[in-house]
Amino acid sequence: MKKVIFLDRDGTINVEKSYLHKWEDFEFEKNAIEGLKELKNLGYEFIVVTNQSGIGRGYYTEEDLVTLNNQMTEKLKEFGIEILECFYCPHHPEKGIGKYKVDCNCRKPNPGMLLEGINKYNVDIENSFMIGDKKGDLEAGKKAGLKSVLVLTGYGKKIEEDVKNQYLIAKDLLDVAAILKK
Repeated sequence: MKKVIFLDRDGTINVEKSYLHKWEDFEFEKNAIEGLKELKNLGYEFIVVTNQSGIGRGYYTEEDLVTLNNQMTEKLKEFGIEILECFYCPHHPEKGIGKYKVDCNCRKPNPGMLLEGINKYNVDIENSFMIGDKKGDLEAGKKAGLKSVLVLTGYGKKIEEDVKNQYLIAKDLLDVAAILKK
């Protein structure tokens, strides 16, 4: 069984930018690469799980997203970091608008993307984590049976008070590695 870190993308791996879909606008969060290297050294593998309602809203295409995710994973490979897979939810969060799926179980806080990754990659739930900067990330992890960690990058600082007694909290991905090392 694999020890896996499930990672939100925007605000966790990269700097949060509204409806990011172009590589030239992509920027890694501070300490993201260093943190992923440390987590890899602790024996973790990585799966990205990201809500991408910009597709459902018609702001960019699934092809745009896949291209960006591939560019991110290729860049991470240069640092010795492999991403097992990037799962994404393309659906609009509101019923009846854009590309909305009534029975969508993939949009976080629903655990669909995580459960798919857990099943596909034989994930050891007891020793795996969900890391993100939003409450929906943390809730999806909890619903999938994982321990969740809030990072104070992206939107993380805005929800820290709301979740401080429910979840582990780290400054960034490097701090996550330090916490999990203990």
